[in-house]
Amino acid sequence: MDLARTDFYLDGQWVAADAGETVAVRNPATEEVVAAVPAGTAADVDRAVAAARAAFPGWADTAPVERAAHLDRLHAALSARADDIARTVALELGTPLKVATRVQAGLPLTVLHSYVELAARPPADETVGNSLVVREPVGVVGAITPWNYPLHQVVAKLAPALAAGCTVVLKPSELTPLTAYLLFDAIHEAGLPPGVVNLVTGTGPVVGEAIAAHPDVDMVSFTGSTATGRRISHLAADRIARVALELGGKSANLVLDDADLGTAVKVGVGNAFLNSGQTCTAWTRLLVHRDRYDEALDLAAKAAAGYRLGDPFDPATRLGPLVSAAQRERVLGHVARGLADGGRLVCGGPDAPVPDRGFFVAPTVIADVDPDSALAQEEVFGPVLAVIGFDDEDEAVTIANNSRYGLAGAVWSADEERALRVARRMRTGAVDVNGAPFNPLAPFGGYKQSGLGRELGRHGLEEFLQVKAIQR
Repeated sequence: MDLARTDFYLDGQWVAADAGETVAVRNPATEEVVAAVPAGTAADVDRAVAAARAAFPGWADTAPVERAAHLDRLHAALSARADDIARTVALELGTPLKVATRVQAGLPLTVLHSYVELAARPPADETVGNSLVVREPVGVVGAITPWNYPLHQVVAKLAPALAAGCTVVLKPSELTPLTAYLLFDAIHEAGLPPGVVNLVTGTGPVVGEAIAAHPDVDMVSFTGSTATGRRISHLAADRIARVALELGGKSANLVLDDADLGTAVKVGVGNAFLNSGQTCTAWTRLLVHRDRYDEALDLAAKAAAGYRLGDPFDPATRLGPLVSAAQRERVLGHVARGLADGGRLVCGGPDAPVPDRGFFVAPTVIADVDPDSALAQEEVFGPVLAVIGFDDEDEAVTIANNSRYGLAGAVWSADEERALRVARRMRTGAVDVNGAPFNPLAPFGGYKQSGLGRELGRHGLEEFLQVKAIQR
């Protein structure tokens, strides 16, 4: 597998970068540079957008069944690269290979396949009085994606945009760009028409801002931090462009007094530590009834002890490194502040043993966290679980909703109707009841500062359509 890439994908071809500047890609488990990719410029974005703009009329007019066939061919080409994808994610992000195979490679293939069917069956026209209501593709989409799920986050934008009839310019994260090159190898093999999908690598302040501010980009779809989402919104607002934003989270795992505590805590710790805690939907606040609080802490500590740190390619590893040295320092800073604010260290922490090399943080559980403290309010994005007690159901819901975020959450109870009642009261875009599995066809997105719009399934497709009324 060749990791050296010196080109962009523009107008259906691999095109050598002009500037000569590159961005280094580092293996976070060893701290070694393993590859470099071109550092794109605003001029490169201009070329990519021009190609997407020229391709848009033809792709928009392509029959839905034909667009579905293109996506089906892409699914086949990407599936053939599943092993390489998993290994590349393990290399550039540090996700343990077993998890990378199941989640980082497997989930986007499931999502892509779902849009093969949805592309072939677009929303039907409606008749409202004397009006024919039709849905049309938005146009050229600028997709800006993060590093933590480097294929899934791309496919969650690319697949519905293509299914809707839009063309796309993609900027993947500069921290994990190698997976995007595997995707575009598959795109080229699948034979999508020139200009329909284009790739420009580089940094957010240069390439990302050029995409968000470009006058010929009709919509920007971004996943990442709330601060960056705010910046993109400002750039797009200057030209009244549509935005879809999937931003931060601080999700609560609410365990009611009648719940199966052992299962709720075990699953909750697993969710909080998935991808080394670098997951926007992670249940990073564990809310437990005070009558069962001490028992929950013991269970959480035992579960955390089972997360062995190490080489992502070692089958025994359950927790890989964080993506970068800067991310490790941010996470450790959150831990230090949480302890200074009165939190009680149960396990892990800044002094826990970790491998000598790599950007590792030990799995950490902190008890007695004040619901208003920074540790309970800020997105940590590392393997850190904050535990908070409550006295009754109303207090639990109040604590769960005490956040500027509202992306995900969970509730556990032996009484499913009670759990559903509480789930309805939680101000968040998704709630899992009693550990229900993730549904890639359900709408995904947040309330409050967790974003605007929805991804996945039919609702994800509709983000890339606009509505026209024709009176007759």
